[in-house]
Amino acid sequence: MSEAPSNSALVELGRLLRSAGYTFTTVTPLSHRRVNARPQAARPTLRDIFGWSRPFREGDISDAMLRALKLADAVEAPGEDLRGGVRFSTLGEQLFVHSAFPTEQAEAVFFGPDTYRFARTIRQAIERLRLSPGLRLLDVGAGSGAGGLFAARLLRHLSPRVVLTDINQRALQLSAVNAALNDVPDVTIIESDLYAAVDGVFDLIVSNPPYLVDAGARVYRHGGGEFGSGLSLRIVTDGLPYLSRGGTLVLYTGSAIVNGVDLFEQQLRAALKNENVGLSYEEIDPDVFGEELDAPPYDRADRICAVAAIVEKP
Repeated sequence: MSEAPSNSALVELGRLLRSAGYTFTTVTPLSHRRVNARPQAARPTLRDIFGWSRPFREGDISDAMLRALKLADAVEAPGEDLRGGVRFSTLGEQLFVHSAFPTEQAEAVFFGPDTYRFARTIRQAIERLRLSPGLRLLDVGAGSGAGGLFAARLLRHLSPRVVLTDINQRALQLSAVNAALNDVPDVTIIESDLYAAVDGVFDLIVSNPPYLVDAGARVYRHGGGEFGSGLSLRIVTDGLPYLSRGGTLVLYTGSAIVNGVDLFEQQLRAALKNENVGLSYEEIDPDVFGEELDAPPYDRADRICAVAAIVEKP
């Protein structure tokens, strides 16, 4: 991990929060906004400050936490109150730092309900795999690094060699912080447009790419293509040469259902028709991001669902 003072300060802040017994489960932006609209307690808690991104004053947190926030350049002062520029969320036994609410910046690093569903998909996939010690693990478009680092923890008895990639500089920074905060060894972090800067083959590839059509084309949200699945399709098709024999690619993504047809599944099966791979495909959640159905292109869709595609190379 980089020795940049801002990275070290975020790692220290995360460790201080963990020592204080901090836990937080991140909800959807709409739920977050609704909860924050409620009357607030006179003095904010650590969960208010580092989970709900609510304003606070210097005396509301320890001197050590405030110092770490400032060293990380992660404290905002919009007025008399302060506001943290990052959030911390728990995933199993791990703690992850990511962007503060609301995630409106072009290079925001998102963590939320999709992350928890992604982790569950990874766990279920790993339970059925036969993996050997020293396996190579790649997280494509890693964001906070949650997927790859969660998988690494599940596989820690096999001493995996982990590679996390992204094109978002902020994501690369926070992935490095999260690798150190969660004591995951042998992690390499690479700036890469999908597989462009990646070498070799991998026993396990995981990815949770953006899968919506986002008007602002925000990196963490915009998936490209007619209904947002362009990037997801590329991650599978471009990833086949990077899978070792017996390797597995685990993709968690979303798909628009139009007139009862799962368009991404249709595209994926067509793309893999002549490839020597196995594919299992499952709808995980039938209705996500329902608010998108009011505007193009999703005003032509029945719904948006969350899906898992697992590709295995014999």
